[in-house]
Amino acid sequence: MYQLLAQDPHSKARAGLITTDRGVIETPIFMPVGTQGTVKAIEQRELLELGAQIILGNTYHLYLRPTEDVLSKMGGLHKFMNWQKPILTDSGGFQVFSLKELMKLTEDGAAFSSHIDGSKHFFSPERVMEIQRCIGSDIMMLLDECTSFPATHDEAKRSMERSMRWAQRCKTALEGSEPRYGARQFAFGIGQGSVYKDLRRESLETLINIGFDGYAIGGLAVGEKAEIMYDIVDFSTDYMPQNQPRYLMGVGTPQNILSCIERGVDMFDCVMPTRNARNAQLFTTTGRINLRNAKYRFDETPIDAGLENYASTNFSRAYLRHLFMADEILALQLASQHNIAFYLWLARTARQHILEGTYTAWKRSFLEQWYPQ
Repeated sequence: MYQLLAQDPHSKARAGLITTDRGVIETPIFMPVGTQGTVKAIEQRELLELGAQIILGNTYHLYLRPTEDVLSKMGGLHKFMNWQKPILTDSGGFQVFSLKELMKLTEDGAAFSSHIDGSKHFFSPERVMEIQRCIGSDIMMLLDECTSFPATHDEAKRSMERSMRWAQRCKTALEGSEPRYGARQFAFGIGQGSVYKDLRRESLETLINIGFDGYAIGGLAVGEKAEIMYDIVDFSTDYMPQNQPRYLMGVGTPQNILSCIERGVDMFDCVMPTRNARNAQLFTTTGRINLRNAKYRFDETPIDAGLENYASTNFSRAYLRHLFMADEILALQLASQHNIAFYLWLARTARQHILEGTYTAWKRSFLEQWYPQ
């Protein structure tokens, strides 16, 4: 599934290829988040034009709406949403565990009430893999327990060990079922253990012993300091196979992504590009800007002349600010297109510098410009 092409001589940053039946993914890669079968405010044609190679879906949300019945009838999510490239789905566990008072956890799984209508549901490891088979995900994530933060060592250990037992159940469920819609479906294990390195090592060693197609680092970017996250990522990638993809879930800012590429991560996702876009906060090749600021009222410069895409180069900052101030829908579309374009550009540029052996120097120079002291 994964081919390593190059590694930066001064860091653990790597460039590679992930091969799926629906396309080859060039890593490092940023995956736009399409929780409910749509990347918010961006249509599929635009995603292709921006260079998206894979998008993310959410098992919890797709299970509730449009439901398995609809997805099966329509031939899976790819056909339903008219997206021919790969889709990764997270297990929905994070969403279920975030319900808190609407969720009850047992060894068997998680019982929860829908946030939509209060109806009762149950996610077991086996059920979650079954739903993802129905979705037709190219990459499926296991159901794991989302460890609270902060957590004591004992709490994190109990949580991690349950996730590992669930991982074995997910693997067994996959071995007893078949892929849907004529394409291979890969599964990634998720390392847990909070901020405790002994637990992180035990978790990854257990997952590798069970055997999955790739491995993710979960349970970070949940409130810990960035330095702690970087340390755990750096530690974790030392125990992750060289010949398989590495995915850091739910991270993050441009600085987070570049710092974790440097520590050996291949795949990233985050809602930040589209969420911030809807609040007039843009990521540009020269820094972050908030278009609601009055100083952009007469700014004739393009949104970002450093990016070669329609939204970024064909509209002025003054015009996009006007759209936001007037509550025009086009503001959300253009800003979302631009921010996704930036994140895809960031990963693509990082990859090019890894291939050229200049990643570390480029990353330092870029962040010094992006976060001036």
